[in-house]
Amino acid sequence: MKRRSVSALIFIIMFSMILAACTSTQEASPSASSKPSTDTASLSAATASKPVQISVFAQQANDIDLNTNLFTKHLESKFNAKFKFDVIPYDGAKEKRQISLASGDYPEAYMLTAYIDQFSQADLLKFGKQGVLLPLNDLINQYAPTIKAAMEKDATFKSFITAPDGKIYGLGSYTQCFHCSYPNKMWINTSWLKKLNLEMPKTTEDFKKVLQAFKKNDPNGNGKADEVPLSGSTEDFGVRVIPFLMNGFIYDDDRNYLNLVNGKADTVANKPEWKEGLTYIKSLYDEGLIDPGAFTQNAEAFKKIGENGSGQILGAGAGMHPAIFVNIDKGNKNSADYNPVPPLTGPHGSLSTHDGGGLIPGAKFVITNKASKEAQVALIKMVDYMFTMEGQTNAASGMEGIDWRKPKEGEVALGKGVTPQIATIPAVDGQPPRNAGWSGMGHFYQPQEYRDSIVQGTDVYDSANYERRLYDATLLYQGHEPKELFPMWAIWIDPALTDEASILQTNIKNYIEQSSLQFITGNKDLNKDWDAYVKGLDNLKLGRYLEILQKAYDTAAIKK
Repeated sequence: MKRRSVSALIFIIMFSMILAACTSTQEASPSASSKPSTDTASLSAATASKPVQISVFAQQANDIDLNTNLFTKHLESKFNAKFKFDVIPYDGAKEKRQISLASGDYPEAYMLTAYIDQFSQADLLKFGKQGVLLPLNDLINQYAPTIKAAMEKDATFKSFITAPDGKIYGLGSYTQCFHCSYPNKMWINTSWLKKLNLEMPKTTEDFKKVLQAFKKNDPNGNGKADEVPLSGSTEDFGVRVIPFLMNGFIYDDDRNYLNLVNGKADTVANKPEWKEGLTYIKSLYDEGLIDPGAFTQNAEAFKKIGENGSGQILGAGAGMHPAIFVNIDKGNKNSADYNPVPPLTGPHGSLSTHDGGGLIPGAKFVITNKASKEAQVALIKMVDYMFTMEGQTNAASGMEGIDWRKPKEGEVALGKGVTPQIATIPAVDGQPPRNAGWSGMGHFYQPQEYRDSIVQGTDVYDSANYERRLYDATLLYQGHEPKELFPMWAIWIDPALTDEASILQTNIKNYIEQSSLQFITGNKDLNKDWDAYVKGLDNLKLGRYLEILQKAYDTAAIKK
């Protein structure tokens, strides 16, 4: 998301996240809670005639005007408030947020977009301890029954927002994107499989034989040896080729190279199975079956291979979804040719990378110490509304009747056996932006059951039904993750150890990735240099890093 070359992917992913929306377990709303307290009643009476003025630092998408936005007006009317937005464009959003805090001239609240910029866990702890950010615990207990119910129901969500000191300094985007939660998929050219009379590969050795056939047997039929059997990229969204291949040997989380064994944090990158996996990947590389560019190129270069102007040349591409490397819009030529390869069975299993559903630790919403009591109450009630089915959909997708509607008879939900709750109203080409929702700024609570209940068509190759294509593909990977996973997305590092852990994490991660590439390309010898590599991990204080992570895991709210 940091690079302009993946901005289109951000839109596709976030749009598909918006398109998958609604939960049968979110029916609770403020109106369903117990009677308001005397303080609440008196507060409501006192402010009934005069809206509560609230200053908010906000990140605004190009097609949205927050001041005239229909969801903004809906919130202001519903909660008797008036926003004074400090509107920040996406470019430079992080720097401008930091400047606002450093200057001391900050607003009563920050309402951010998680995939653009948000408060990190370290930020929350730092500014929380300083008193700049207000703990939300009491506000949630008194005025936010939907948020409170979500915490009671879901230990992961509770851990996601609860700091080590038990305080909640902000709320993140709890968006459990099903297809995002299994990011490291492989998409293979099934038209080439059919032409060469090959079956979908099931094992690591099957996959190698298929790639060999793609390279040698001219599946694109142009008489040239121009086929690229396998490619990928170096960015995010599951585009790195190593994890999918490694998961037949040992679990690769594609981020921190961690595993959990009997409740104990450990690394996988110094195990014999990791060495065995690198040996297999090197054998593919040595035969020219992996595009060397997969280890250096960005998403834009990757897509040039998938959409080669003179004809198809790509055999298989790594990625969370195929739109990363081929066009999926109406009239595309190649999209339907690429279909998912189930997790390959290798010598030591058939695993798939799983994260928390695309959860990004931190907070997109905070209340500062400049907020009046009236503003605090109005803000937490607004966010609580955005935790309900109606509120979340109005916020993220746009207002009912404009961007979404109730389902019609015969329409089906994305999830298998799920009752449909919401149907999107597609935008019409040529019409101006509807400006009816907050898009990513409105993402607060989208657990899987919420997303599963959106109406989605059944033709998976129609770009309008892209989410179903990804959902069905992800079902092939679901359940292949290890029984124990280190929940990096739901733990908090002790603030006294945050800097140390960050340095250790960066050094160890970079060392593992650089060494893996050197082993694969032959710059290091897997037999001669392996022991020195393992010792190098120890020299980078791997043991200390695991000790810090273990402490964070043992004290995490997810275990309580």
